[in-house]
Amino acid sequence: MNDAAILTKGLTKFYGFRKGIQTMDLQVERGEVFGFLGPNGAGKTTTIRTLLDFIRATEGTASIFGLDSRKNSLEIRKRVSYLPGDIALYEKMTGREILSYFANLRGHVDWKHVDDLADRLQCNLSQTIHSLSRGNKQKLGLIQAFMQQPELIIMDEPTSGLDPLIQQEFYGLVQEVKADGRTVFISSHNMSEVEKICDRVGIIRNGELVTVEDVSALKERAVHQLEVYFAKPILEDDFQKIPGVRNVETNGTVLRCTVMGKPDALIKVIARFETEKIISHEPNLEDIFLSYYSEGVGYDE
Repeated sequence: MNDAAILTKGLTKFYGFRKGIQTMDLQVERGEVFGFLGPNGAGKTTTIRTLLDFIRATEGTASIFGLDSRKNSLEIRKRVSYLPGDIALYEKMTGREILSYFANLRGHVDWKHVDDLADRLQCNLSQTIHSLSRGNKQKLGLIQAFMQQPELIIMDEPTSGLDPLIQQEFYGLVQEVKADGRTVFISSHNMSEVEKICDRVGIIRNGELVTVEDVSALKERAVHQLEVYFAKPILEDDFQKIPGVRNVETNGTVLRCTVMGKPDALIKVIARFETEKIISHEPNLEDIFLSYYSEGVGYDE
């Protein structure tokens, strides 16, 4: 049996006639940080809830560490921690009391490790939860996700409400989990976050998995913005109808254009002229992500 961290085959969830996710085939390997990208309503949360057997699939299968997500859900939950995007906490408890409650549900916890997490995330565990800001409540959620040191951590929008310094600390925690050979699955619409910490990314659109690729591979074939400075004025017509090149604009000696994928064809045309400078604006993951949504976005959760 395949013992990938996460494996789905034809995973489908409908809410009546409304599509949540459809025919999803996804494999997340052990020891990787996997980013699950999509706008709000694309089906990210539905996927996670189906994986964890919070809701039942309409069709298809899902397994975690080779265990059926439905038949072996209790065993799976001993090995997995989960941070929902809409975490709800008992408002009258202190941070330490709520973490103790979670620890009692899950079993033994190393409180030295908990205190270390609280220090790193600048979280005061003595305060009552109702007095905390959204960001500080999110810190408690992160502590409960990391404190058991599980084999797999699944997080839905984990940095929501965090300030930039705490976000950097979170990224460090994720890398430590990876270095330990454990797995992290992050659902997000924060492009820069996924770009910084993930090995691979899956993009979901309108409930369907559009692509799963290495972050580096996505960036290699993505859109580039080029500026070319020539020694003499050039004509726009010389750069029209070049494969993979669009949005061509010229202004005297300057050419600006968008290049899809490899720029070989454009470079051959540029080589006919004397050039002084070429500037390439490297794509970020947001540019790549938006290219998959250029024909519109579905919002069926």
